[in-house]
Amino acid sequence: MSKQDQVFGSRVAAFRKERGMSQAELAAEIGRTASWLSQVERGIQPVNRLDVLRLLADALGVSQATLRPDLPESDVPSAGEANEIKPNDLDQARLLLSGHPALEALLTDQDAANRASLSELRSAVDRVWELTHADKFAELSSTLGPLVPRLERAVRTAPAEERAELSQLLGRTYAALAAAFVRQGEPDAAWVAADRSIRAAEQSGQPLQVCAGIYRLAQAFVRLKRLDQAEHAATTAADALAQYVSTHDDPEALSVLGALHLQLATVHAKAGDRARTREEIQRAREVARRLGEDRNDFNLEFGPTNVEIQAVSSAVELGDAGEAIDLGEGIDATGLSVERQARLLMDLGRAYSQRRQPGEALGYLLKAEELAPEMISSHIASRDTIRELMLVAGRSASPELRGLAERADAKP
Repeated sequence: MSKQDQVFGSRVAAFRKERGMSQAELAAEIGRTASWLSQVERGIQPVNRLDVLRLLADALGVSQATLRPDLPESDVPSAGEANEIKPNDLDQARLLLSGHPALEALLTDQDAANRASLSELRSAVDRVWELTHADKFAELSSTLGPLVPRLERAVRTAPAEERAELSQLLGRTYAALAAAFVRQGEPDAAWVAADRSIRAAEQSGQPLQVCAGIYRLAQAFVRLKRLDQAEHAATTAADALAQYVSTHDDPEALSVLGALHLQLATVHAKAGDRARTREEIQRAREVARRLGEDRNDFNLEFGPTNVEIQAVSSAVELGDAGEAIDLGEGIDATGLSVERQARLLMDLGRAYSQRRQPGEALGYLLKAEELAPEMISSHIASRDTIRELMLVAGRSASPELRGLAERADAKP
């Protein structure tokens, strides 16, 4: 416990009391637990990350410089920077969630000749997921514009023997939309899309797809900083699946169960709870050992390699940069999707940034951009990291860093 951390904690407590907030209220505002905040205020838990400092300052209604006068001026973001929002490529997709998607199918008879074939719809939904994994949100949005109403109409008007598969395709489409909204920073829309994916999956008679939809729902809750709801949703699904796999050797079920444990690890990492984060990572490792391979059931990508990638991400979230680097540099992710490979590289870049090793951080971010340029430009955490590197470098920023910041729209 340092004197600096004690002074900082006392300052946080004083501003909190001035605003008439309880520890539980402030913790909920920034997506942390009351116990974590209590440790901060007592000087036990240091706050070294700029993004966490920014959350605290915003919630307390003060500037970061007021909260941490000792912070070097070059590390303090300029006014309004924290609230900068990148233009949203999913505006058209968001409109799809407004109102009823297929009212005319309820009011009029549909001409069977105008229905798309199942094979066409299968291909279209596969393409939706390709675009989602590639973070090509503008193209995704334009693709979904006509596809979602077609699927919604087909579910209501197709022959009875086709409706279960059509519901499954609809559920997969809404799940992709939920995943995209989470990445684009639109968690309220992701909540709606995830809820619709769950309903469609249930109508298709696919309980594992329902659980996958709950995973997407928990993701939305995390982004909304509703960690209690995220934990409840993921835990109830994981408990039900754990009971099922205790008597069924079902790889798909194991894959979804493991993904839910990784989602719970994310929840606890966001709350700053190291012990529970590591418990969930260990549970996921046990499921992965039983599964024995990397899979991509319901587009959740779970397996032994993905568990370690999530362990890196959780360590970065907790500020344990050394642990993240030690784990991450030993992972061979070449057998996974480009998205997962790029995510590992991005998290290693974030970890080196936390360690104040800008050269290594930039190197990993550039590698991630080479694999998935859209991810680097759309992912909030990567853009924050690039901006932080620019702030630290100041006028001495290299041409490579300046170029990356320009491409990612992450200039200070």
